[in-house]
Amino acid sequence: MTDGYAERVRRLTALHGCDTVLSGVRPLSVAAHLDAIRATADDDLLPDFYGEGGAVATVEHRVAELLGTETAVFFPTGTMAQQVAMRYGAELTGRNAVGLHPLSHPLLHERDAYALLGGVRAVRTTTAPRNPTADEVAALDEPIGTLLLELPLRDAGFVLPTWDELVATVGAARDRGARVHLDGARLWESVVHLGHSTAEIAALADSTYVSFYKSLGGISGAALAGDVDLARYARAWRHRYGGALFQQWPAALAALHGLAHELPRLAGYVAHARVVAEALAALPGARVFPAPPHTHQFRFWLPHPADALNEANLALAEQEKAWFASGWQPAELPGLSVTEITVAGPALELGPDQVTELGTRFLRRLPAS
Repeated sequence: MTDGYAERVRRLTALHGCDTVLSGVRPLSVAAHLDAIRATADDDLLPDFYGEGGAVATVEHRVAELLGTETAVFFPTGTMAQQVAMRYGAELTGRNAVGLHPLSHPLLHERDAYALLGGVRAVRTTTAPRNPTADEVAALDEPIGTLLLELPLRDAGFVLPTWDELVATVGAARDRGARVHLDGARLWESVVHLGHSTAEIAALADSTYVSFYKSLGGISGAALAGDVDLARYARAWRHRYGGALFQQWPAALAALHGLAHELPRLAGYVAHARVVAEALAALPGARVFPAPPHTHQFRFWLPHPADALNEANLALAEQEKAWFASGWQPAELPGLSVTEITVAGPALELGPDQVTELGTRFLRRLPAS
């Protein structure tokens, strides 16, 4: 067991035992996950086999309903789903260039799989910390087969365009003969800021990927939604990528549980994130972005070393059973550290005064400067 794994187990154990949680959720035990899966499965439900039937077919149908698409295909990972979507766009249009933001998931977190496995290449759409505008797409100096838009753009601070900006950007891609793919790993919670349903958002695109664990509390899994031609292609390439697993009913049932129980709560998390962000911004030296948050997640800076902040949070959790925020990293600006705040179910119990009080207790644990 590596030191990194041991440290992660320590953090998760501390978080699991906390009575108060500001950022994130208490990790469920394996037994709790199994209880949720069992509660979702009918007594006569049979397993899926190699991606067909059972709970996999049910969750595919449910996603297609929510996104208003002809169909959807279950994938074990979003990375695999998006590679298939980009490859499909390249083959359909005859253009292997994909419009990608420099902070997009395929460029930052997938070890260049889009190029090494998918055979496509990146055309960077903008250097601004937001999704590209219509003018920027129109001004790209080479043709692209697919424009990938990450909603929200996580590594820029979970930022979203306005609805009108999104419509205009999609229109500019269409004018250039490009397909549009939505990286909707966190699309579920984006409806509040955009002011439109998931089906209305997905209707702008040719394909949409959604995740079942990032905001819905599932154990893994994703879906790629679109028309029947895309689905036929996706199933073939899912097999080639090694994603046609013998059975995936645990992940599919956990996804259905999240769609039924967590999805309806996300709008409340987004609303409360604005309350939490305002309270955090009033702490000494603190900064939040965006203000107000576009979703239930946002970035948070404090003027202290990252190691000291992580140690203070762990001590607070282990000794006082209260969790403030972890995952601190040095920020680009010297003297600051940054983390991501996720406002979920546990944070709904905290009003602004309680957020301030918890933040004060957290800061008291930092070494005197």
